[in-house]
Amino acid sequence: MTSSANSTSVPIGSSDLRVHPLGLGTNTFNDPSSPQEFHRVLDGFVERGGNFLDTADMYSFWVDGNSGGESESVIGQWFASRGNREDIIVATKVAAKPGREGLSPQNIALAADESLQRLQTDCIDLYYAHYQDDATPIVESAAAFNDLVQAGTVRSIALSNFTPAAIDEWFRVSEENGFALPVALQPRYSLVAREYEGEMAAAARRHGMSVFPYQVLAGGFLTGKYRTEADLAGRARAGAVERYLNPEGLAVVSALDVVASAHSTDAASVALAWSMADGKITAPLAAATSTAQLDQLFAAAELTLSADEVAALDDASAGFR
Repeated sequence: MTSSANSTSVPIGSSDLRVHPLGLGTNTFNDPSSPQEFHRVLDGFVERGGNFLDTADMYSFWVDGNSGGESESVIGQWFASRGNREDIIVATKVAAKPGREGLSPQNIALAADESLQRLQTDCIDLYYAHYQDDATPIVESAAAFNDLVQAGTVRSIALSNFTPAAIDEWFRVSEENGFALPVALQPRYSLVAREYEGEMAAAARRHGMSVFPYQVLAGGFLTGKYRTEADLAGRARAGAVERYLNPEGLAVVSALDVVASAHSTDAASVALAWSMADGKITAPLAAATSTAQLDQLFAAAELTLSADEVAALDDASAGFR
């Protein structure tokens, strides 16, 4: 069996939301005071057929001078200037913004209001519980998310960075109480982080959740840009990439090079195409800081890998399962 995504839209779980099978991650949108370059990327994403934006209230608090919410603000400015809100499916998240940590009902309600203001919209299409909060009973969090759906400020809800047991618990309490059910899951997943393929994938299948993984390019490592310690010098993503810069990780990059050469494409496109092969996920999320990078991402959405190529990449990355 061979597989890749194509330009056809895909549904998000049992919801009425449909998205292009490639989502744009926006954690690099970090400066609302100078959003022009980010807006060019957003324009280019839509021009190429994209319609699914992924952000979070915490993006990008880690940049000096930021406090979180900057990515949402950049997107909100773009919505306002382009008048295209109805054409876009936007996902955002709650639980990790400084001052808005956790999934208590009060925090969820306040965070949702603040995200709506920054996004300059009256409705969030897909709202994630960003990180599991063991200090708050899941039934309380699920009730708060349900309240947002009932109020019409959220269309559908989703989970990210939850254990399989917590996913099951969220569904159990929601079914018992008639709450809105999560329609999507966002795990970390890539050729060098394959833990998702076990119990978490089984939980997603069990509950009919669409899967939109993050870090599919492993912080840029799977683009092939980072092959030696010297390549990390002065790079903002050095910390995220360093863990993979070892013989096992470099063997994966070498396997990507072989497949990329056969298709006259690049390692990043192959890594994304691998993630989509054989229906393992619904659509990957990937960031872009230029229109040239968008071309790379959309090339992946059209790339079909043979069963032998998928197997070769599986074998090269088997140690990361």
